[in-house]
Amino acid sequence: MKNKFIISGGGTGGHIFPAISIANELKKRCSDAEILFVGAEGRMEMEKVPAAGYKIEGLPVSGLNRKKLLKNINVLRNYFKSQRLAKSIVKHFGPDVVIGVGGYASAPTLNAAGKLNIPTVLQEQNSYAGVANKLLAKKAKKICVAYEGMERFFPKEKIVLTGNPVRQNLLATTPKAKEAFDFFRLDTDKKTILVVGGSLGARTVNQSIIAGLNKLDTSGIQFIWQTGKFYIEEARRSVEHLRHPDIIVTDFIAQMDYAYSVADLVISRAGAGAISELCLLGKACILVPSPNVAEDHQTQNALALVKKDAAIMITDAEAKNKLIDTALETIADDEKLNALSANISKMAQEDSAGRIVDEILNLI
Repeated sequence: MKNKFIISGGGTGGHIFPAISIANELKKRCSDAEILFVGAEGRMEMEKVPAAGYKIEGLPVSGLNRKKLLKNINVLRNYFKSQRLAKSIVKHFGPDVVIGVGGYASAPTLNAAGKLNIPTVLQEQNSYAGVANKLLAKKAKKICVAYEGMERFFPKEKIVLTGNPVRQNLLATTPKAKEAFDFFRLDTDKKTILVVGGSLGARTVNQSIIAGLNKLDTSGIQFIWQTGKFYIEEARRSVEHLRHPDIIVTDFIAQMDYAYSVADLVISRAGAGAISELCLLGKACILVPSPNVAEDHQTQNALALVKKDAAIMITDAEAKNKLIDTALETIADDEKLNALSANISKMAQEDSAGRIVDEILNLI
């Protein structure tokens, strides 16, 4: 008899990449397993999951609108509709276990599984648990977490420290690989800063780079600047006047393993997935937490590293004035770079997908 699994959640790459990693590991262990994803209509997962070779069903679910309260009437209507749809999907598919990875769709799907007495596993990626996961934890059999101290949110006996699964191809390229420098046409003798704003880009990070372009132009430092699709045209226009353009501007980096390989310092948002990758790769980093996330969890993620001298944090509000100066100061200080790299490496959790799948299969 085939094992069946539902994986639910998404919204950003930080939720989707771990979900696909878990699915791939399940397939590796149970080659005939049936896996169904449940996501939110119109979100990234509806494109990325089929591209990875998995089926997905969409729910008309979205987040609350905190600015325009009247719009929440429709949000609530769609949530109750999603509850009914999720129950129908779960009942029809008949999974052995349902796994929630965070994102709008996970709440109705895991609620439905709980009501049907199907075991659920939560994967909490952040150091600060969201409201939905705290509620879903009551019925979850296991809660896989990436940070220590999560018993302040969840029942201690359910918690397993597994880390967050990352994209496995990132680990395939060695640091300072020649083919990575060749790919970007960069100079192996110069230091390189990688700027990434998450899967959708980051307005403040991009504006901070634009504000400091004249300093970058004369710094002798190479930059790979991933802007996200919404900001690419403005970024391209902003570098046209530069005299020494050691700056690669792109909306998306397909070869992230190469980008990480050449980077001496990474400027990034503080999403859980990005931090897990930086830990595993041992990358010195400056984190600019997004203020536009529930419970300000990116700040909590960043602080967990800052407390161990494993990262530098600059708030979104101070980024325009401080980010470029701090980055150029840090990359010039080899002792600081080495200390950040050594300390962040100590926080890495190896084989997270395998450890999460151990917990899932133990429930069958």
